[in-house]
Amino acid sequence: MVDVFTDIVIDLPSERVSAYAGNPDHAPLWYVNIKSMEWLTPKPLTIGSEIAFKAHFLGKELAYVYKIEELVPGKKLIMRTADGPFPMETTYIWESVGEKQTKMTLRNRGKPTGFSKIFTPFMSIMMKKANQKDLKKLKTILEKG
Repeated sequence: MVDVFTDIVIDLPSERVSAYAGNPDHAPLWYVNIKSMEWLTPKPLTIGSEIAFKAHFLGKELAYVYKIEELVPGKKLIMRTADGPFPMETTYIWESVGEKQTKMTLRNRGKPTGFSKIFTPFMSIMMKKANQKDLKKLKTILEKG
């Protein structure tokens, strides 16, 4: 089982952080490994929305579809994928820290199957590093406006 938590404090109100980070259109801009995304269901983002992503991770091209499972605007977003050798759940949590700061927590958890199981410890380390880079990039993009 992989269960990776990362967080960062961004110097903006939670409404602004969640509006940007929770919009799948922005994912390729702040996720280092995500190369593209495509809406499979009509906008806006709601429970049941499906978004296809193409990514590059550990030297491999990945294509997967996330389905929105839980959405509490400005507070929480949970999306899951069931396809591929590594079913994944990604959670964003946004918490106000004072009036103008937001703590964003990014959690990825999943249970590798088949051959991927062998690499679980390594994948956890690499995912944590990637997530830290992603959150730093998000912070930079948002704080510089």
